[in-house]
Amino acid sequence: QVQLVESGGGLVQPGGSLRLSCAASGSISNINTMYWYRQALRKQRELVASITSNFITNYADSVKGRFTISRDNAKNTVHLQMNSLKSEDTAAYLCKAEILLDTRKQFQTHWGQGTQVTVSS
Repeated sequence: QVQLVESGGGLVQPGGSLRLSCAASGSISNINTMYWYRQALRKQRELVASITSNFITNYADSVKGRFTISRDNAKNTVHLQMNSLKSEDTAAYLCKAEILLDTRKQFQTHWGQGTQVTVSS
């Protein structure tokens, strides 16, 4: 059994910052790539950023230079530092991870429930 729990969302003014966190718990043997996605109202879910187990990062063009993804392998956590936020960043932000359980031989994809980010004055 694995849980991914996001935190850190909220209401922020344009130009402000938020730091999202996602913690994985359970009988985890290893975590491969970790991701942040977002889904705005009436829009498709989109990939925001990803980070591999050896810290190679990738970002959507819309957030490059403003968002930074990081991870702590010892704590099974991934973070998303969001700066210079814009109204178009308003969305539910979801964490995804490729996780190998103690009882399995293959990595499986797991999702968190999401945390809401609202950018508004």
